[in-house]
Amino acid sequence: MSQPTWAACFCDSGADWLYFPYMTHMLRLLIVDDHEVVRIGMRALLERHPTFTVVGEASTEEEAVAMAEQHQPDIVLMDIRLAGGSGIDACQQIKERLPQTKVIMLTSFAEDELLFAAIRAGATGYLLKQIAGGDVIRAIEGAARGESMLDPSLTQRVFFEVRRSIKKEEAVAFQELTSQERQVLLLIAEGRTNREIATELFLSEGTVRNYVSSILSKLGVSNRAEAAAYAIKHHLADHI
Repeated sequence: MSQPTWAACFCDSGADWLYFPYMTHMLRLLIVDDHEVVRIGMRALLERHPTFTVVGEASTEEEAVAMAEQHQPDIVLMDIRLAGGSGIDACQQIKERLPQTKVIMLTSFAEDELLFAAIRAGATGYLLKQIAGGDVIRAIEGAARGESMLDPSLTQRVFFEVRRSIKKEEAVAFQELTSQERQVLLLIAEGRTNREIATELFLSEGTVRNYVSSILSKLGVSNRAEAAAYAIKHHLADHI
């Protein structure tokens, strides 16, 4: 297999010359920012790369969507806040009309609400404008390869939100069960018999049977094995 061809590209990141493998085709880029100076600087940076071509610039949500439809770029670099509009709304519209186009959101501030709104809108990447020019180049190349790009400073926020959402979903899974029913279900998941559960919780076997029947009904499962599988799947032990 032949080795990739490499090209030198100077980036205004303080580094010297950075080297990138040639892409198999020219990447068509659309720049969206309501500040002309930012667009000029971004175009100057990107057009130094041998396989990037900037097909257009837009400053508003409406212009961004219209130019994306006109030029059908591979990558859109989108400011998250636009004068009189939203980069997130523009991203959603572009993704609905051009599913293959990748959108990388750019912002000056790390705001959790906007980060997750951008992800829901279909953005491929989310970068802070403070990053170096070479990192912008790498983000574009990564997006072209189908990779999701996230500014390193935001990674922990995403993981935290994902974990929080999972915990919330798991808690909802047992919300109809009483505290005692959860204890009984936990012991069912451990493979305990009704007699063993009764001994453990100082209950009669009849009471345990009633609890088991109520648990199966509330969870919408048919037998103890299904109830045990449900408890394990939703990590019941974390919600006792």
